[in-house]
Parts: sequence; structure tokens; C-alpha cells
Amino acid sequence: MILDYSDEMIIDGVLEEFSQLARIPRKSGHEKAVSDYLVKAFSDIGCEVHQDEVNNVIADLPATDGMESAPKIILQGHMDMVCVADHGVNYDPLKDPIKLVRDEKFLSADGTSLGADDGIGVAEALYIMKNLKKHGPLRAIITVDEEQGMTGAVHLDAKYLKDAQYLINCDSENYDELTVGSAGSVNIDFNRQLEYSAPSGNKAYKIHLKGLLGGHSGMEINKGRANAIRIMAMLLNALDEAGISYELASFTGGKARNSIPAEAEVVISTMAEDQVIQEIIDAEHDSCLDKYGAVDNGIEFELTDVAQPQRVMSEDDRDSIIRLLISLHSGVYAMSQVVPGLVETSANIGMVKLKDGEVLSIAYFPRSSNDAKIDEFILQADILAQMAGFTAVIDNQAPGWKENQNSKLAKVMLEVFEAQNGMPMKVETIHAGLECGYHVMKNPELDVVSIGVNTFDIHSPKERLELATIPPQIKLIVETMGRLAE
Repeated sequence: MILDYSDEMIIDGVLEEFSQLARIPRKSGHEKAVSDYLVKAFSDIGCEVHQDEVNNVIADLPATDGMESAPKIILQGHMDMVCVADHGVNYDPLKDPIKLVRDEKFLSADGTSLGADDGIGVAEALYIMKNLKKHGPLRAIITVDEEQGMTGAVHLDAKYLKDAQYLINCDSENYDELTVGSAGSVNIDFNRQLEYSAPSGNKAYKIHLKGLLGGHSGMEINKGRANAIRIMAMLLNALDEAGISYELASFTGGKARNSIPAEAEVVISTMAEDQVIQEIIDAEHDSCLDKYGAVDNGIEFELTDVAQPQRVMSEDDRDSIIRLLISLHSGVYAMSQVVPGLVETSANIGMVKLKDGEVLSIAYFPRSSNDAKIDEFILQADILAQMAGFTAVIDNQAPGWKENQNSKLAKVMLEVFEAQNGMPMKVETIHAGLECGYHVMKNPELDVVSIGVNTFDIHSPKERLELATIPPQIKLIVETMGRLAE
């Protein structure tokens, strides 16, 4: 394998590929445009490209002369991204490009998530396949909808995995960590058909909760950050316990199932004065600082007068929503008994939204490296839904990925990293979902690892990528592929 470029050239080359992706809106579930772009981009490199029925892109680059007998290696990532924006930022994730901001150390975005998860992995695959001068047979597999339902990994034809020996997933977050296992998960939606009536109050208020850190519900669930949706439910319950009569017109919060919600908003109709409501808000604010202030102290409640809503939910609807949101576990549930410091099981209340104008939907996302714990959460969801008058919809249970103790790929990559960087690479099993579980399920003989550059605060407007970690990542992949081809 030959790639003899300076670090600056590598950074500029990879970021050029990434900047093309950043121009194309690629919210999960809306990837056709970026998929079409990737078909052309890989075709221009000289790949034979297949775009499947869900818009996964599979690109095969033939071996260079004399390397035909080398094992086939897959570079794998996903094209979709979690789209979130700072409060007040005008951003349509279905239409607007990501505005990149580069300084000497980091690449970030102007007011939105960056999409380095996993745009940088896709950019790396494009860059490597475009610039390698000598190589064995290479394949890039770029999937859709990893962030919401792993639709791409679920629907990927197993034939694209069964004729390869090695797969390097480029969707991890620390350049000096080799990921060899990940958690399974399940999508759970709690749905309730709402009943409406005209409001009886003479005032209406919007309560906006903001200022929380949010973040990735797997990698940052162990940091003790507050969940805005849960806090808002606690506030509404506090209003009721204080004897304040109010009707709930709307409840929204969160941006993605697998993102800890940093904001939530409700509109209420009431006879109570704003001063009385503000006193309850102030008390809840102090309570939140007591619980989360050491790690998440930017919490703000904003109370504003609004026009009287045309309709409000029934009292039964309101109480059922609050009871369910308070009853659902949100945060770390259990720590690993095998790997010190690793979260074994967690759950996240990711979104509350109104569907089709009449159905309130709560997106819930348990994760675990123990499949039996996932089964326990599914059972709990069914019971809680019945008790609260919701319907629980269970979908997309993703398999966990267990460590392969005999991985040649991991052994070679660890040796290469230490030789190139003068320090050992850490080996990790992570509490986050990776598509590797599906790949290994479809081909148990496939040797798989996951790596990535340093990224911080992913799935949030603070997301940033450390530029200096791009060259060692590229060099690690290229040298590892070379050794495997020997």
C-alpha cells in the first residue's frame, strides 16, 4: 500500500471530501441525494458501484496489478447524520447545508451539528480509495439511516459481507482507541391518541427549557447530564402538586432518539398568574441544579405569555403523559461486571412530538451489551404502556457485537498503531450502537474492528473534530491494509 503525503495534504484532502458531503442535506431517513452523490463519486474513482433498494452504496475498487490475490477488505461507514441546531438558529435539515468552521485545531459547524458522525468516515473511505497507488481488492459500504434505525445495515445483502475477510468500520470517536465490541439496542415508541377540547383558562403561557448540554445517548450517558424532557415532566407534575389548575396544549422536546434532549417546550392554559407559575419554575430550577449542577449547570426556564391555544388535551391525556415520562428510566441503568467503567445498560427518552396532529409519540431508546436486559426493557415498556394508556411499538432490535478474541485484524492494527505513534492503542468495548453487530451476524467469519478520529460532543451543536487526528487515522488504515495483503 502506498500513500506518501504530508499530514497537511492528508488533512486537506480528507476535508475536501467531507466538505462535499456537508453541502448535501443528509438527515436520517432522507439520504437519496447524498446516496446519488456517492454513486457518482465512487464511480469517478473507478469503482463498480451498486445502489440498493434502501440507497446503501456498495463500491468495489479492483486490485491493482499483482495484488489480485490479496484478501478483500471493506471500509464501512454511514452517510446519514443527526441534525440538531442551537436555539434560535434558522436551520432546515432537509434543505440547508452544514456551514463548516475551521480553525487551527478543530473543524466544527456554525450553529448546528457537524455530521462528522459519520461523514468523516465516508470521507476517509473516498480519500483512501482515490489516492492509493497499490492495493488489493477494496470495497466501500456506505449505509443509510444508522442513527435512527440502522435500516441500511438491516437491509444490506449478506453477499456483500460474505466474500470479504476483513471489515474496518470508521464510525468510532477516538483515534487511539480500537473498538472491538458494542452494545445492542431497541427502538420503542409510546403512542397515545389524544382527545382535545376548548381551553377553559383565561391565560396561556409557553415554558421553554433550554441551556442543557445534551449529547450522545450512548457515549455520554455516563456523564450524568440532564434530560430536558424528563425535567419538563417533573415541572408539570410540580405545578399539579402545588394545586395550580392548568391544561396542556402541547409538549415537544428532543431532536433524535439517540440524542440526550437539551431542550423541551410546553404550552399551557390556566387561570393562574405568571408570578405563581414562576415561583414553581424557580423551585424546580433550584432542584435541577441540586441534581445536575455539577455537570450540567446551564439550565434555563423561560416563561412567556402566548395567545390562547385553540384546543387543549384532556386531563387524562395530560396526566398519562406526565406519569409515563416520570416512570421511564432515563440514564445509566447498570454498569458492566466484566469491563471496569463501561456502562452495560442505559435508556434515553429522546423525543416527544405530535404525529399527524392527533397522536403524541415518545421515542425511547434502551441500550445494553446484555441482550437479556434489552428483553427486560421491552417487557417493562409493554407493562408501562398499558398502565399509562399508551401503545408500545417495538421496532429494530439491534444485535450487540461481541469481541473476537482471535482477531488478526485487531492484532495487526494494534501493532501498526504503536509503531506509528510510539504508544499503545487502547482496546475498547463501547456503550453505543455500531452496525458491526449486523455485519457479524450476517457473516460470523468476518474479522471486524471499528476506529475513528477524535470527535467531541457529537449529536449536538457543539460537535467538533480534531484535525490532527486525521493523518494518523489514514496512515493506520493504509498500513494495516498493506500488512494484511502480505
